[in-house]
Amino acid sequence: MRWFEHFEEGLIALLLAAMTLLTFAQVVARYVFNYSFVWALELTGVMFAWLIFLGMSYGVRVGAHIGVDAAIRLLGRRAARAVGIVAASTCVAYAVLVTIGGTQYVRKMYDVGILMQDMPVAQWIPRLVLPLGFALLGLRFLAVLWRLLRGDEVHLLGDEARDALELKADDDEAPR
Repeated sequence: MRWFEHFEEGLIALLLAAMTLLTFAQVVARYVFNYSFVWALELTGVMFAWLIFLGMSYGVRVGAHIGVDAAIRLLGRRAARAVGIVAASTCVAYAVLVTIGGTQYVRKMYDVGILMQDMPVAQWIPRLVLPLGFALLGLRFLAVLWRLLRGDEVHLLGDEARDALELKADDDEAPR
């Protein structure tokens, strides 16, 4: 699984770097050479969509999603775990539904066979990220659900306050 995590991180970094470079090249071409790449905006939009849909599962893996858990913190350990199990199960169900719907959507785009507006690429190809991204998201929430069921975790979300205190302690111990 470690290789997949490195691949995921590398792909996200590559998409972000490619978007930045393409946008920079487009700005330079437009304002310095009075020329524009017709396809640049559409390709940047596709890369951004891939970044978002792959990034949402990455965010679950690293605990980076923001959540409001003030009420959950008032509950005891067992009740908080039960709420986490219900929440993770709901997230898995949602991801499965969108994966199925996204697959049907991509299949219909394939059947229609139209090309993207500015690039000679079939529209179903960049839209593959919809079912792929939600399938990955479902797998990430399944992993969270498994840890909750085993008792390895109590909460669905990360603990931002604890993380901030740990970073502060690390900063205080670091030599200056």
